[in-house]
Amino acid sequence: MPNWNACSAVERRPGKVSGAWVFAGTRVPLASLYENLARGATVEQFLEWFPGVEEHQVREVLDYEAKTLKASVLR
Repeated sequence: MPNWNACSAVERRPGKVSGAWVFAGTRVPLASLYENLARGATVEQFLEWFPGVEEHQVREVLDYEAKTLKASVLR
C-alpha cells in the first residue's frame, strides 16, 4: 500500500471527508478515481465528473501508485 503522505496531489485531514485521502484542495476522495476507473471510465471522464480535480493531480497519483507497485515487486 502506498504511503500517500509522500504524494503532493492528495491530502488527508481528520475533519475533512471523514479523514479519507482526497485530492488536494478538494473534497473528492482518492477512492473515487479508482472506483470510476474500475468501472471503465477514462481519466478524461473522471475529470469532467469531478471538475475540482486537476489532470496533473490524477497523473501524479497514478504515477506514484505505479512506482510504489514496481518498488514492492522488486523487493
